[in-house]
Amino acid sequence: MEVSPMSTFMANKGNIVRKWYILDAAGKPLGKTAATAATLLRGKHKPEFTPHADCGDFVVIINAEKAVLTGKKGEQKFYRTHSGYPGGLKETKYRILMQEKPELAMKVAIRGMMPRNVVTKDSLTRLHIYRGAEHNQAAQKPEAWTAE
Repeated sequence: MEVSPMSTFMANKGNIVRKWYILDAAGKPLGKTAATAATLLRGKHKPEFTPHADCGDFVVIINAEKAVLTGKKGEQKFYRTHSGYPGGLKETKYRILMQEKPELAMKVAIRGMMPRNVVTKDSLTRLHIYRGAEHNQAAQKPEAWTAE
């Protein structure tokens, strides 16, 4: 039997090269920054993307507090949690959430744009979100992501 000279590349832990990218959220819509981060975390920007494998990169998001909500989302959109007990629903307006915990708002938006599977859990461990411009990943030499 003859082997075809062309073969399909399948990404796995042994042949994935991960890079560090930095995203600046200052003045940009929360959703657009989250969509870009989700794409980088999944690895969809790479030609060797494999849907069932974790082939994404590391993402550092700075200036999360300066991300903007367009339209009336600050007043009309809510972050909801439930304790599991009767009457345990807690709602927080996104305007207040962005003032108090902008990192959480960004993480929730990114998690919502990722698929619901095991790969997502591992991908989100490579996400680092910072409120201001200072970050702890300078030693990894992250490069700024420019393509939008």
